[in-house]
Parts: sequence; C-alpha cells; structure tokens
Amino acid sequence: MTEVLKRGFPGMKSVKDMGIVQDAPPPGGFPSIRIERRLPNTGPTGVAIFAGLAAIMGYGFYKLSERRQVKRFEADEILTVRRIVQPVVQAEWDLRYLEHLRKEREEEAKIMKNVPGWKVGESTSRHRWLPPLESWDKRPLI
Repeated sequence: MTEVLKRGFPGMKSVKDMGIVQDAPPPGGFPSIRIERRLPNTGPTGVAIFAGLAAIMGYGFYKLSERRQVKRFEADEILTVRRIVQPVVQAEWDLRYLEHLRKEREEEAKIMKNVPGWKVGESTSRHRWLPPLESWDKRPLI
C-alpha cells in the first residue's frame, strides 16, 4: 500500500526501480546540541555555607564564654557565702560534738561504776590528743 501511494504503481520488479529516498536534515539544519556539562545552580555556594557555619560557631562560643562567666561568678558567690557561714557552722559542730562527748562520758560512768580506780573520760592510752573524725556524726561539716 505504501508503494502505491509513494510511487504510483503496485509492486516492484527490482530494487533498482525504487527511487532514492534519503533522510535529510530539515531546512535550516538541526538545532545545535549542548554537549557541555550543565549543573543545576541550586542552593547556597560553598563560601556562603562556610560563612554561615562560622557565624553559628562564633555565636556558640560567645554563649559558651558567657555561661562560663556566670558559672564562675556563681561558684565565687557560693565560696564567699561558705566563708562567711563557716565559723557559725563550726561552732554548731563543736556544740554537737561536746554534747556527744558529754553523753558518752555519762554512759561510760554508768557502765564502769563498779570498776575500782576507773577515771571517767581519761584515755586508756597515753597518746597525744587528735581531733575526732566526723564518723560519729553522719552530716558533713559544710
């Protein structure tokens, strides 16, 4: 059917009877083909990313130094308060220790009342006196 439409007669006796049909470019030629690499221009540049991250890190270091300053001030304030309150706390601790010592001597006198020659509160060894440990009282000094 195609041959009838194109050449006007049915069938062919030879291939040579066929007219030359050749593909050709359109008039004016084909449009040019871009063969270079085309990357999409999306997103920030590397310099912009670097500058943004540097700004964020700078702000973070600024806040860190601010927080360290506040923390140092608070620690100094706590130490100042402890230095002021320490004599009062030491006096209370001494009173608690003396009360404990009094009760201990009363109990010792009650237990050792039948032992002849026993002196209440006298050390059984003749060593120099050392201040007591805080083990008798579970609360720390400060």
